[in-house]
Amino acid sequence: MNDLKLIVMDNIKELGTEVDEYLKNIRGTDKSFIMKMDAIRFNNGEGKVVINESFRESDIYILSDVGNYSITYDMHGMKVPMGPDEHFQDIKRCISALSGFGRRITVVMPLLYQSRQDKRKGKESLDCALALQELERLNVKHIITFDCHEKKVSNAIPELLFENFYPTNIILEDLIKSENIFDNLLVISPDMGAMERARYYADMLSSDVGMFYKRRDLSKVVDGKNPIVEHAYMGADVKGKNVIVVDDMIASGASMIEVGQKLREKGAKKIFFITTFSLFTEGIDKFKEAYKNKYFDKLYTTNLTYIPKEYEQNKWLHIVDCSRRVAEIIAYVHEGKSLKKLVYGNDKIIELLNKKV
Repeated sequence: MNDLKLIVMDNIKELGTEVDEYLKNIRGTDKSFIMKMDAIRFNNGEGKVVINESFRESDIYILSDVGNYSITYDMHGMKVPMGPDEHFQDIKRCISALSGFGRRITVVMPLLYQSRQDKRKGKESLDCALALQELERLNVKHIITFDCHEKKVSNAIPELLFENFYPTNIILEDLIKSENIFDNLLVISPDMGAMERARYYADMLSSDVGMFYKRRDLSKVVDGKNPIVEHAYMGADVKGKNVIVVDDMIASGASMIEVGQKLREKGAKKIFFITTFSLFTEGIDKFKEAYKNKYFDKLYTTNLTYIPKEYEQNKWLHIVDCSRRVAEIIAYVHEGKSLKKLVYGNDKIIELLNKKV
């Protein structure tokens, strides 16, 4: 069983531990796959990674959550939170520490580093593509991620295996088991970019689909982007219907909340937000206020990136556990099995929906 090893970074300990437990069950062993390692920080902020056990001729899977902002270190007497750049740097340190002794290195980044900086508009950096190329130069053989902002970014690394998975079926299974909203349902995309995702949900749930168009003020830049002037709705009447609004991620949440408000004003019955990554970059207070104002009924999200424990106490926040799916993907990839069963789970969704009727 030593042919598979996990490196679980500090930023993904909880999910990594659960993945390890599922892997032990899948592979029929009591022995942990997690390698002993130390990510060390010096007082000037520099770091290094030390691997503390043998891994020769093993396939190594490095798990990292670059979105975890709860990790801190001491630098010149100050507490400094680690950002995505530092998390990504530690991934590269791990690869360096492995020094070519393993058979194959796979990087598992559920939240893809710099995924929103995937295309260039004018004279600006193209960070996601550059980061992927860095990993390729470091001899990484495989990258696994979830719901990346733009899957075409893999064109930057045509010779490196890049696999982008969606937690859609897992979220839908949880949603169907927990809610009764499927007899009068409408799926909504909050913008044009999420339309493909919304159509997939609509196909799975046999519902109609609508969309909001974000009209932006192109003459201004606020927080690195053009501010939204208006959310204009295009689609069927939402009055009296249960509505699901789906997107890949919530940053500050302002756009999603405004969409919820518009839908409530149009007479929607129940409003559910669904997103793979809830970053809450400006905290959670605006969601508390939005829930109080009845702009939405519940937010479904995943544990694929960090969410503070205290946030989980809110009854409107439902976190879907994806650790088993991550473990299954690693096991299937390692054993060379077809991933079709994990990618397409329509039959189970249809079965669950039929039981609801």
